[in-house]
Amino acid sequence: MPERNLEFGKYGAQGLKGHEAVARRLDALAGFVATPITQRRGLLARLHYLTRTEHARLAARAAGLTVTDRTLKAWLAGRRSPSRRNLENIEAAYRSVRRHNVARYLLARLNREGRGTRVEFHPVNQSQVDRPRQRVVEYRTLNVRHWDRIVDAWARDDAAAMDEAWVNDATVDLGSEWGQYEYVTNIGFAA
Repeated sequence: MPERNLEFGKYGAQGLKGHEAVARRLDALAGFVATPITQRRGLLARLHYLTRTEHARLAARAAGLTVTDRTLKAWLAGRRSPSRRNLENIEAAYRSVRRHNVARYLLARLNREGRGTRVEFHPVNQSQVDRPRQRVVEYRTLNVRHWDRIVDAWARDDAAAMDEAWVNDATVDLGSEWGQYEYVTNIGFAA
């Protein structure tokens, strides 16, 4: 695809891929549990979220939490503690289930019945790039009206699909300079 950066950061520019910044913002809007899983309160919050209904238990198993009900009860009662590997599985299952559960709600908020959401593109940090090699890149805003593929890829935690959706459904609408915003310091939007 034209305008794709092949060697980003070669001359000292700093930033991250636009779809990664969008994923971070969607994660913030999803409202994950703030307490770390290594603390009892954080572990219990995640386990209660994953076990409160039969549907949640099935989704947790599908997301990779494959322990017995007896083990889950022992963790909830505090008689046993999960291993490091199980903590990672619990966190991954929790994030996957939470993303799936809030995706429809976020999609409705972002699409706003066809009106879309205003998105701010903050350009890459070029302070470490030599003056002759710096690009003139400015702060831009754009109203993104189609979030379906972006939110779907985020809910599935599919980085490649999210990158493709972000570029094709949002960034290309910036015009002929869209490649300058493949990498950014931040993407901002409120939903």
